[in-house]
Amino acid sequence: MRLFSLLLLLFCGLTYGQQGAYSIPRSQVIELTDHHSQHTYPLYIKLPASYAKNPSRHYPVIYLTDGHYSFQLVSGATRFPMNSGAMPEAILVAIGYAQGDKGQSSRVRDYTPTKESSWKLATGEAAKHARFIREQVFTHIQKNYRALATQRTYMGNSLGGLFGAYLLLQEPDMFSNYILGSPSVWFDNQSILALELKPSKAAPKVYIGVGSLETPAYGEGQDMVAGAQALFDKLRSLPASHSQIKLRIMEEARHATAFPSTSIQGLDWLLREGE
Repeated sequence: MRLFSLLLLLFCGLTYGQQGAYSIPRSQVIELTDHHSQHTYPLYIKLPASYAKNPSRHYPVIYLTDGHYSFQLVSGATRFPMNSGAMPEAILVAIGYAQGDKGQSSRVRDYTPTKESSWKLATGEAAKHARFIREQVFTHIQKNYRALATQRTYMGNSLGGLFGAYLLLQEPDMFSNYILGSPSVWFDNQSILALELKPSKAAPKVYIGVGSLETPAYGEGQDMVAGAQALFDKLRSLPASHSQIKLRIMEEARHATAFPSTSIQGLDWLLREGE
């Protein structure tokens, strides 16, 4: 019996030792280089469960910023809803940070719409990053995957939420849906609120999410709740107001914890069939 136990332990040890790192099913990572800036970005791509079995079917695409973080989170959160039919299946495309840059440097540069001279990091290249997404990322996805060009959802958090607000106001037709998590409206003295809404062919649906504890009273550096409310109010007050816009404040959520709820609840509201 002792020998059997030892052999069993050895077998179990060998079995676990032979296991490789976990990988997300039906996913791959490619690299795209921005022709203008020469920055190279990883794209994390995940195909729907039914993709291979339906060669004539085309799918909506959900585009994520901060890909190193958001890809794993949204992939896991949407697995059951999409596989069970509770949410329409979609292709996930997460854009990571530029190679050779620290994540914070890349996102501060690419996600901020205006130059802020008081920052040590480079700022204000949102328009350039938008061009990269529009001209190269979209083109690559449309060319290589069965993607619906008319059904694109944007999702970004914090500075990614600010970038999404910039796209919504300046290039609203880039995406049909926008999920803006805890948008950094405070950046550059709330200059995002001074931008006018450019004309769009069809008003996109917009979901803004923020944690109720994202205020200085609970240790945050900025009042993200007030910023989200101000952005919501601006969008609702514009002459060409979006007919479908929602602001949700997640109770007991901080800046570091609000995005998971924003991502899945936002997708549920935006993509649920029949909405």
